[in-house]
Amino acid sequence: MSQQEQQTKIIEGHPIHTYFIETDLIHQLLEELKEINPKEEFQKFYNVFNHLATVERRFERKENQLFPFLEQKGWTGPSRNMWSFHDTIREMFRIVRKNLEEQDFTSVKHNTNLIAQSLYRLLDVEENVLFPNALDMLSEEDWIKMRKGEDEIGWMLSESPAKFPNETTDYIHPSQDTERRTDVVFDEKAAHYDEGYMTIEQVNLLFKTLPIDLTYVDENNKVIFYNRGEERVFPRSAGIIGREVRFCHPPKSVDTVLQILEAFRKGDQNEASFWINYKERLIYIRYFAVRDAQKRYKGVIEMSQDITDIKQINGEKRLLEWNN
Repeated sequence: MSQQEQQTKIIEGHPIHTYFIETDLIHQLLEELKEINPKEEFQKFYNVFNHLATVERRFERKENQLFPFLEQKGWTGPSRNMWSFHDTIREMFRIVRKNLEEQDFTSVKHNTNLIAQSLYRLLDVEENVLFPNALDMLSEEDWIKMRKGEDEIGWMLSESPAKFPNETTDYIHPSQDTERRTDVVFDEKAAHYDEGYMTIEQVNLLFKTLPIDLTYVDENNKVIFYNRGEERVFPRSAGIIGREVRFCHPPKSVDTVLQILEAFRKGDQNEASFWINYKERLIYIRYFAVRDAQKRYKGVIEMSQDITDIKQINGEKRLLEWNN
């Protein structure tokens, strides 16, 4: 089935319809790049190249939206094979960026041609294998759920695609906030969170394992939660629960904390960051305003993290290396 034939079967806003629009855009950008001399028209080449690089959004939608739905139907090939091809193309983009920084325009042109060849090959597989099979395998409800999740990732397009289904469609799908997924087996005691289900035990294990200190102060300035990590930066004990936050900090820092809370409460600010030296370690402290869907103030999260070792990181580490 050709792309044109496939497009006649889907409507605007459908995830596959959006992929086709992006396909046309990719072809257009590749043709433009082919005609630009990066040495003589550097800025123009750079702008078009950056636009083409937003193909990353397309890759991320496939990897995090389309592929999981296909896995549920038993087709894992795209997750195992096409994802690797995405990573190969990502590396090509990194190489061209390095070529541009070094003004190695011969390599820029050569490696951009390799990107073009790889993208054309990928688009061909999408059009003739991935998309036709996906249309056959997935239900309308699958596509509706997929489209809802795409908003968090984004597109190559300058404007967001139409919703699917649109306002004139009579189809009403179950709420993702209340519907329990049947394709995954959850513990019967699990509760629903924004995405996914966990038991209280799993939530506690999650917070205990995180390599950061978290403290939640509610809208009444009372401490209502902290996580018990294996190695906390600052000591905490159960006596802090229910305590007014102004009594939980040294006198010299109380005024600053109260100033932060007031700015958060008024809606003037949403984040505050500090870093200090503590016991010969560099500690990163951040405060985040907590607001509900109606933007009403619901308190503040304090997050502390030892970043001493993180600060020493440079270059890349892609191989698994454990010290025995």
